[in-house]
Amino acid sequence: MALKVYGIPMSTATASVLTCLGEKGVDYELVLVDLSKAEHKSPPYLSKNPFGKVPVLEDGPVTLFESRAIIGYVAHKYRGTGTDLFRHDNIEEAAMVGVWIEVESQHFSPLINAIIFEKFVAPLRGETTNQSIIDANIEKLGPVLDVYEARLSNTKYLACNSFTLADLNHLPYIYYLMKTPWGDLINSRPHVKAWWEDISARPAFVKVAQGLTLDT
Repeated sequence: MALKVYGIPMSTATASVLTCLGEKGVDYELVLVDLSKAEHKSPPYLSKNPFGKVPVLEDGPVTLFESRAIIGYVAHKYRGTGTDLFRHDNIEEAAMVGVWIEVESQHFSPLINAIIFEKFVAPLRGETTNQSIIDANIEKLGPVLDVYEARLSNTKYLACNSFTLADLNHLPYIYYLMKTPWGDLINSRPHVKAWWEDISARPAFVKVAQGLTLDT
């Protein structure tokens, strides 16, 4: 039985899960959740995720929410197939995967998510973009990417010289950032730019990126 992913293709969190499944070569069924009809707030959906957000993964008796938990589960369960996203056989590299997953979740994603929300999501909701929020988060994101630049001057990818979950979660966020006037945050840093060009060309993400279609 194929895994079921409940979500929408344009969602960054859903895209991360689908990219992970693609890297592992795992078959899945994408069950679309109609946010415009508040299906994510309906009792059947809330029984899967009480916070009413996408995505949700169903794997037989296992139901998971929170995208980082889902991709960790997938990476561990299918450790013997596809890309080794957790560096299971190298404890030092696996530890660095954990470090950079935390960096992404604590230092990178909150800033870039605020930018993407104001640029793309707010207008879709009929709200006015708050440029001051964008400007404040761009200012904070620059120093974070300086840390990335330094790190990537020593390793090909964030955790080590292999593509891992530490890199994967950045993909949909940066994809949207590069559709904004602030792509120079990436392009002005040569090692970050080279890293982005590398990871965004991976076939699993190229396929998922076709669904990342938010418009201004």
